[in-house]
Amino acid sequence: MQKDELYSIGEVSRICNISKKALRFYDQLGVVRPDMVCRENGYRYYSRETLLTVPVLKYYKQMGFKLEEMQGLVGGNGYYFLKQNFLDKIDELKELEQSIHNSFVSVKEWYELIREAQMVVQNPEQEISVKYIQPVECCYLEQDFSYRYMDSIINIEWVNYLESVENEISGPVILKFPSYEDKMKGTCTRAGILQKAVRPFTPGTGRTVYGGIMAASVYHVGPFETIGEEYGRIRDWAAARGYVCGPECYERYVVDYWTTREPVEFVTEVVVPIVREETRAGEGSGAREEKRG
Repeated sequence: MQKDELYSIGEVSRICNISKKALRFYDQLGVVRPDMVCRENGYRYYSRETLLTVPVLKYYKQMGFKLEEMQGLVGGNGYYFLKQNFLDKIDELKELEQSIHNSFVSVKEWYELIREAQMVVQNPEQEISVKYIQPVECCYLEQDFSYRYMDSIINIEWVNYLESVENEISGPVILKFPSYEDKMKGTCTRAGILQKAVRPFTPGTGRTVYGGIMAASVYHVGPFETIGEEYGRIRDWAAARGYVCGPECYERYVVDYWTTREPVEFVTEVVVPIVREETRAGEGSGAREEKRG
């Protein structure tokens, strides 16, 4: 093979728009080897056929193949070999696509929580409202509760549990308390932690549905130690309008220790399920009649 039939490494770099450093690295990996190396000065020279390997490598790179994976792909193997490698790469990219989607959802929902908190802070006179909460499937774990909010929200046991059941979550941390009255009085000892599941549930995963209820809702701005005041407001508001509260309640932590360590910036939505008093009375009457029958 004559030298004038070959391209120098500089010419290949210019023609293929690739650095000489990358070409030397390709040589080390064995994916693009020079056709001749000058004994006197060590200069590399490439044939036109070898030069045309570079666009193929660029396309493999676009498809997500690593250089190490390309070694077998550019070696002239048959289409069956390529088919198997492409199928493996498709499976790998599907997992990557799902992982990126999960990351996108998590970041977007955290961003929305910060926006929600900003709107609440800009309107400090928070009124109690009635709303229907759309049902969401959540991972769930019940734990002891001792009013140590930081431990309950940045919850090591919860994170370890999610890893053990191979799930991921997004959105705010929500705590469910069995009695809004106990929570208001500071005597609650148990709570369930829940967050929206991102992955499909594996067998044995604790799960629950948050929502599917009518609830009285109000935002609390500031330290968690004064959050009991909001329960008193909801109780009095509901009684004045013919609603029955509870018995359970939820605290949805919009901005908390995950976002800031300044308690004055905390924003929490207090959520208490409610029903009309006459509805509850009617249900009780129906139960008594059924029992007499």
